[in-house]
Amino acid sequence: MALDSQAKFLLEQMEAAGAPPMSSLSPEEARLTTDFSALAGIPEKVGRVENQVIPGPGGDIPVRIYTPNGDGPFPSLVFYHGGGWVIGDLDTVDVPCRLLANRANCVVVSVDYRLAPEHKFPAAADDAYAAAKWVVENGPSIQVDSSRVAVGGDSAGGNLAAVVSLMARDKNEIDLAYQLLIYPVTNHSYETVSYRDNADGYLLTKDSMIWFWDHYLRDPQDGENPYASPLKAEDLSGLPPALVITAEFDPLRDEGEAYAQRLKEAGVSVEETRYNGMIHGFFWMPGTLEQGMKAVNQAADALKRAFAREVNR
Repeated sequence: MALDSQAKFLLEQMEAAGAPPMSSLSPEEARLTTDFSALAGIPEKVGRVENQVIPGPGGDIPVRIYTPNGDGPFPSLVFYHGGGWVIGDLDTVDVPCRLLANRANCVVVSVDYRLAPEHKFPAAADDAYAAAKWVVENGPSIQVDSSRVAVGGDSAGGNLAAVVSLMARDKNEIDLAYQLLIYPVTNHSYETVSYRDNADGYLLTKDSMIWFWDHYLRDPQDGENPYASPLKAEDLSGLPPALVITAEFDPLRDEGEAYAQRLKEAGVSVEETRYNGMIHGFFWMPGTLEQGMKAVNQAADALKRAFAREVNR
C-alpha cells in the first residue's frame, strides 16, 4: 500500500523542520524537544478531569482521571502512554484519553509511570501493574465498577498493557476485562521484515528503538524477560480479550501482529487491525490524521463491547 497522503504531508513537514534524530539526543533533550500534542487536536470536554497520586512500589505515581458525564459506577480503562519508556507524559495522551472516556463512557486513568534511564526495567512495568491493581481495589472511590477494568496503551504503553495483563494472570490478584494494545512493543529484537522495510523515514526509526531499549533495560538479558518482551512468554493462555492495532509503515508492525497471532493460538479472543498507509504514533494524532480518529473510535467501540460482555457474564 502507499503511504497515507496525510501522513506523507506530516512527515515532509517534520523533515523540513530539521529536527535531529532521537538517537542523537540525551533523554533530557528528547523530553524537551519531542512534543506531538499539537497534532492531537482540540481537547474535548469530559465530565471531570482530576490529577492525583496513588501509591506505587517506588513512591507515589501521578495519574490523571477522566470521568465522563453521567452517574457511575463506570467501567474503567487504565491507560499507559507511549514514548519508549523514556519520553512521554500525561499531556502526551490527554486528547486521546478524553476521546476514549467520552466514546466508551468509561473512567480513563492515565498513568505517569517512572521513566528510564533514571528508572530502568522493571520500574515502569511495576508502576503500571500497581496502578491497575489500585484501580481495581479502589474503584468505588473514583466511580469505577471494579469488575470492569481494562488496560491499554500505545507503543511502550502497549507493551506495558500487555505486561500488566501477564502479571495479573501470574499473580492472580486482580481480574482484567480487556487489553487495548496499540502498535505495542512486544519483543527485544530488530530482525523482522517491518524493521527492515521501515527502518528510517517513517517517524519511528530502528535507531530510535535501539536507543529506547538501551535506556530501558539494565542489560540485554532483561530483554528475554516476558515482562519486558511479552512475545517471549511461553504461555499466553488465560489472558484478557484484546484489540491489537498496528500501522503498515511502522518498525513495530510485525511484532504486534505476531503477538496477536500468539494470543489467538492460546485461545484468547483477539480483534486485530492493521491500518494501511499509517505510521507509528498515529493514535496520538486524531486532530491531524483521519485514521488516528478512526483508530480511537475503533478502540472505544471495542471497549464498550468488552464492558457490556462483563455485565452479561
